[in-house]
Amino acid sequence: LLFADGVSLPPPFFSRILTSSCIRKRLNRLRAGMTAPLTGLGWTSSNVPVAGWIPITTTVEGAPANFGKGFAQKYGYYLCFTASLDALNPAGDILYDVVILSEKSPLPSGYMYAKEFLDLKTSVSKKKRLCVKLIPMGVAETAVYDIILSSKSKVIPNYIRIGEISSFALWCKKEHINKPKPLPKPRSLSLEMNHLSLETANVDSLSIGSKRQTTIKKNESIYDTSNACGISAIDGVPFTLHPKFENNVTRGNTALSIFKNFHIKSLADIEKEYDYSFVVERTAAARLPPTIS
Repeated sequence: LLFADGVSLPPPFFSRILTSSCIRKRLNRLRAGMTAPLTGLGWTSSNVPVAGWIPITTTVEGAPANFGKGFAQKYGYYLCFTASLDALNPAGDILYDVVILSEKSPLPSGYMYAKEFLDLKTSVSKKKRLCVKLIPMGVAETAVYDIILSSKSKVIPNYIRIGEISSFALWCKKEHINKPKPLPKPRSLSLEMNHLSLETANVDSLSIGSKRQTTIKKNESIYDTSNACGISAIDGVPFTLHPKFENNVTRGNTALSIFKNFHIKSLADIEKEYDYSFVVERTAAARLPPTIS
């Protein structure tokens, strides 16, 4: 390969650059689609594909991420993960935490060893064990969204270093879970408020108004309370006095003493008080105009 400035690179070096670039592009595309938390972590043999599980075949630097190959094992094994639900996880639990334990460390409460999808000739090293914790999504605030491998000296921003296993460093990315906002609880309505429903009434109740007689009896309401359209604006509003009148009303032995000077007149009293015979007007109108001789 010959550059413009005359510097040439040997074919093996160019091959490594091309391979690393392709791997990074593939990993970026893979992580770009990770919008759901992981639901499992395990080990798989290179010759045992598992449906729904994605093996991590390379590190972030582009090096092969094969565990165990060369130690009396022909194929070795890879770390794999999944973000889907299957028969192994019917409840829909998500990956909450990942830890690496030494061989003699006890398994913490709530944790389990990573699942194994291996052929009969492959076995996972027990010197360091990979353990995971799954919890229901409904109670989780954060979860693991991505798992990657790197060399031990690599520093990866925005990722949490879990530890070292074999010749690799294990990293995870945790994020907050976007949960849907809870719907407001329905308000409990009293019996009186239920009568004020604005829902459409049935045909029978709507036809009451058309059958009503034109004359209204003394004790008959002019409003049809079977429908919200016939409810008065003050129906159901309790009668109370303004606070500035409360002291005067409740003072003394007689309630409503503020109204003691009120004189209630009957219809006859009102007609008698304002009775006017129009005698002067009638007399003036009866007079004949003077005649001119």
